[in-house]
Amino acid sequence: MENKVNLENLKIFEAVAAELSITRAASRLGRVPSNITTRIQHLEAELGAELFIRAGKRLTLSTAGQRFLEYVPRMLALEDEARHVVGGGSSGGTLRIGSMESTAASRLPVPLASYHQANPTTKLEVSTGPTGQLVEQVRNGQLDCVFVALPATIRDRSSLAEMGLLGFPVWHEELLLLLPATDLAATTPEQVRTRSLAAFKLGCTYRTIAEEQLGIAAGGEWKIQELGSYHAMIAAVAAGSCVSLLPRSVLELSSAPAALATLNFGSTSTYLLCRSGYEIPAFQKFLQLFLREEA
Repeated sequence: MENKVNLENLKIFEAVAAELSITRAASRLGRVPSNITTRIQHLEAELGAELFIRAGKRLTLSTAGQRFLEYVPRMLALEDEARHVVGGGSSGGTLRIGSMESTAASRLPVPLASYHQANPTTKLEVSTGPTGQLVEQVRNGQLDCVFVALPATIRDRSSLAEMGLLGFPVWHEELLLLLPATDLAATTPEQVRTRSLAAFKLGCTYRTIAEEQLGIAAGGEWKIQELGSYHAMIAAVAAGSCVSLLPRSVLELSSAPAALATLNFGSTSTYLLCRSGYEIPAFQKFLQLFLREEA
């Protein structure tokens, strides 16, 4: 008889892999530790592989565990998708939305409120991150859809199709380079004297655009100061230590000092991405909200 992996065991494995602790995973899932241990042992027996390396009470993922973890979110997402599609969305379900920090702050509050009012039984979960991370999370099923600014290399439909994705441009963003007081006279990127860029971690499309236009990508004396929010970036610029690239929509929401100047750095579109053929009712209703606005 073929071994069949229990979906509940997958959820338990995912929790233990995240916590690297039986006790913390048990608390997170509302189970007793002995049950978690037994479930993991059953899963390892079903797979014929050790998923964790045990050193006393310490756990680390084995090589097999790391590889298996790449598939688990996709398997759980597919099961969840199948339930909602077969049930016609009657239970509401959960919609997991990923977004760039800028979009979450300046664009999403109004449409999310509208969607929730029209679909109160659907639970909305929103997380933020850089474009590269979000694209990977929607591809592997960890997220249902994401709002991202795409690099030029993957904006066309054929490139997205090769990745198993569909993309819909939903917002147009004007990009501005925010300058400290010492660079008020600069009218072109070449005239900027500050040599430090405040930006998110690698994978952020806006960071890539700034690096290309400022010549940072080619090397030289520039330094990157990685920060976790636009509030921190604006503060760093106000302190005179950095420049930073951000959408006008975000700058208008901020309390940036009026003395700071900006340079126009062109524009880009924010795309709503999902997996090709993603038919979950909660998402299809969400997508129609933006397609109506686009029309």
